[in-house]
Amino acid sequence: MKVLLVNPEFPETYWSFRHALPFEGKRSVFPPLGLLTVSSLLPKSCERRLVDLNIETLDKSQLEWADMVFITGMLVQKQSLHSVAKQAKELGKVVVLGGPYVTSTIHELPQADHIFQGEAETTLPEFFADLKRGEAKSIYKAPERPPMSISPIPDFKIANLKHYSCMSVQYSRGCPFSCEFCDIIEIYGRIPRTKSNQQILAEFDALKQIGWRGPLFIVDDNFIGNKKNVRQLMPELVAWQKQHGHPFSLLTEASVNLADDDELLGNMREAGFRRVFLGIETPVEESLKEAQKSQNRGNLLDSVKKIQSFGMEVMAGFIVGFDNDPEDIFERQIEFIRESAIPLAMVGMLNALPDTQLWRRLEREGRLLGEDASGNNTVSTLNFVTKMDPARLISGYQSIMKTIYKPREYYERVLDSLKRTVHETKEPSPYNLFQEIKALVHLITKLGIIDPERKEFWRFFIMALRKHHDRMTESLRLAAMGYHFRKLNELYDPVQTES
Repeated sequence: MKVLLVNPEFPETYWSFRHALPFEGKRSVFPPLGLLTVSSLLPKSCERRLVDLNIETLDKSQLEWADMVFITGMLVQKQSLHSVAKQAKELGKVVVLGGPYVTSTIHELPQADHIFQGEAETTLPEFFADLKRGEAKSIYKAPERPPMSISPIPDFKIANLKHYSCMSVQYSRGCPFSCEFCDIIEIYGRIPRTKSNQQILAEFDALKQIGWRGPLFIVDDNFIGNKKNVRQLMPELVAWQKQHGHPFSLLTEASVNLADDDELLGNMREAGFRRVFLGIETPVEESLKEAQKSQNRGNLLDSVKKIQSFGMEVMAGFIVGFDNDPEDIFERQIEFIRESAIPLAMVGMLNALPDTQLWRRLEREGRLLGEDASGNNTVSTLNFVTKMDPARLISGYQSIMKTIYKPREYYERVLDSLKRTVHETKEPSPYNLFQEIKALVHLITKLGIIDPERKEFWRFFIMALRKHHDRMTESLRLAAMGYHFRKLNELYDPVQTES
C-alpha cells in the first residue's frame, strides 16, 4: 500500500512568517506534526511519502504513485485542501480526510472516500483492519477522546528538516477553560490529557538523533492546562536539557495564569523556554467576561511583565469585535501592546468558528451571516452582525495594525522586550557560522539598503548593538519578523496596497 500524506498550503497569516523565512533560507516554520504522527500510525507494510505544499508543489507523478492520499488541515487551509482532494479524485485515488477542519465543518468537505473526525490514534488502526476485510467505513469518529499514552513518536524522518525553521512536538491536548470563541475545547475537550514524561523525552531524543538543534515548539494550545502533570515533567525536562548540552530552545503557548506560578516559571527558564504565546485578547474587563475568559481577569500588564522577568519573550493574541468593546478599544489595544513590550502581537477581528459556543449563541440570536469563518484572523472580514458599526470596526482594526507595525513603533517594543527578558545563557542555534553570515548579509541588504524604512532599521540596529550586543541574533530575528508583519499588513489593507 502506497500512502501519500499531503499538507495543504497556508495562506499568508501571522503564523506563516512567509516574509521573514527567506532571511534564514527556510520555506516554512514547522513540519506538519499531525501527518508525521499519522505516518507512525500506518501499518509498517505501507510505503509513505510526505508532500508539504508550504515547501514544495504537488506533482501529478506524486499522486499517480499513491494508492491512497491522506490530507489533513485546519480551516485556514480549506481552499488548498479542496484543491488537493479534487486532483486526487480526478486520478481515481482513494482520498482520506482528517484534521480540525474536517472535524468541525463536515458539511462543506470535498468528495472523499473516508473521513476521520477527531483524533485518529484509535480509529486509524480500526480503519486498516476494516480495509483488510473489505469493510472500510466512510466516516470514522472515536467514541471517546483517546489517551495520549497511545500516541506514537511522530515520524520525523519523513520531513525534509532543512526547509523548516523550527521543529514541534505535542505534550497535551485539551484546555480546562471555556473561552466562548475557542474551538479547541470543542475538538479536544476541557480535560487536558498529557503524554508521560518518558514519551515526551523520547520525542526529544528522536529529534536530537536526527540532528535537529535550535527552536522546538511545544504546540499545546495550553501547555499548563494540566499543571499537576507539567510540574512533574519539568524537573526531568530540565535534567534532559542539561545532560545533552541544551540543544533546544523551547517555546510554547499557555494561559495567562502562568504568571501566578513562580516555581513553574523558574523551572521553565531553567529548561530553556525562551518564548511563550499568551491569549490576552483584550484589556477590557467586560469583554473578557463576555468571552468567558476568567483566567485573564486581573492585572494583565503585570502578568506579562512577570513572565518576561523570567527571560521569556511574550507573544500574544488580541481580538477586537466583542459586543462589549467600547469605542476607544482600538486605542486601548495599541496602548496595552506598547506598554507590555510584546513585539509579536497577533491582532484579529472576532470570528465565529463553527460549532463553538460563540457560533451557537449567535445562531440563537439570529446574528450569523452567510460568510463562513476563514480561519485567518489577519483578514478584516466579519461573519456575524456586530454591535459596533462594521465599517468602524474594520477601520479601527486596520488602524491598530498600521500603528503597531510601523517600524519605529515595532522596533521600540523589540528593544523594550529585550531589556525585560534577561538571559544567562546563549540561545542554541541550528545554523553554522557560514549560514549565520549569509542570513545577516541578506537581512542587512533587504532592510538596511533596499527597504524604504532603512533609516529606522539602522537606528534599531545601532541601539541593539549598543545595549544588547550579546543578543544580536535574537534582535535581527525580531527585525525580520517585523518586516513580515508589515508586508502582511500591506497585503490585507486595501488602502496601503493601492498606495
